[in-house]
Amino acid sequence: MSIIIAQQLSKVYPVAVKEPGLKGTLRHFFNRTYRQVQAVREVSFTLEAGEMVGFLGANGAGKTTTLKMLTGLIHPSSGLVKVAGYTPFERQSSFLHQITLIMGQKQQLIWDLPALDSLRINAAVYGISDSEFRSRLGELSEMLFIKEQLKQPVRKLSLGERMKAELLAALLHRPQVLFLDEPTLGLDVNAQVAVRQFLAEYNQRYHATILLTSHYMADITALCKRVILIHQGELIYDGNLEGLLERFSPYREVKIELANSPQEQPQSVNNIFAKYGEIESIQGQSVRLLVQRETLTNTIAEILAQMEVLDLTISDPPIEEVIGRVFSAGTVQ
Repeated sequence: MSIIIAQQLSKVYPVAVKEPGLKGTLRHFFNRTYRQVQAVREVSFTLEAGEMVGFLGANGAGKTTTLKMLTGLIHPSSGLVKVAGYTPFERQSSFLHQITLIMGQKQQLIWDLPALDSLRINAAVYGISDSEFRSRLGELSEMLFIKEQLKQPVRKLSLGERMKAELLAALLHRPQVLFLDEPTLGLDVNAQVAVRQFLAEYNQRYHATILLTSHYMADITALCKRVILIHQGELIYDGNLEGLLERFSPYREVKIELANSPQEQPQSVNNIFAKYGEIESIQGQSVRLLVQRETLTNTIAEILAQMEVLDLTISDPPIEEVIGRVFSAGTVQ
């Protein structure tokens, strides 16, 4: 059963146009004109209950605008959107009990109060009884390893502890649909790992549906089997990570460990390896190349025949590089 449905979802913003100078200011004041900016253009996808999906795109691609339409914060210009059977922009109370939106750069906890006080306020807003509040608080704080820190003022918490407290606050009403916009933004590696582990456990324990945006590809690869890519407001890919590599990455990464460092001048060394593929790096005896998939077998055979190789590994290039190329191209190849 699809818990999130977006069909031909679009959002157009009117943006005021103003010419420079005093004359432009006066004209803008008395006779304002607008241009239409298409933030999201006919985006369609569905998510099944319990899915964890990565929602990727460069800055300004339309990710946050789409999330805001899915959560009902803004009204779509056209198209259909349903979340948990509700029309989001109607903002029904029963709908708001089903979802949460977590933005890594925003906070809902009161800065000078202990996080526990803010959590009690959230419990009152959602009509959670005292006994249920204690039960959920104990369960979530144990999952997040943050029980004692909740008694401290929010301003005294580390960034990682604050993010954990924000997660607890956003999930206290036990939503079934989570919209996460950069939840690990600015966190150190250990805190990022802790947040990922918690989200994976929450998904398994409550069968929650999660739509996640992140610039940290480790978040996506650790949590999401499926990814949706959006570029300049348009959906350009919807499928699994492996399919992303196959579809948008027509090359493999070849790492070569030579018996000896090349003795030629740098330019000559580049010429030697350039005939095999695109050079990523040459450091001492280590060489990294990108080789076209269709020529891979012949290229490897030629390298082994012509060079003294200690070790050779073949792998898909890092997912960050693949997605970077997708965004550079901007269209499905």
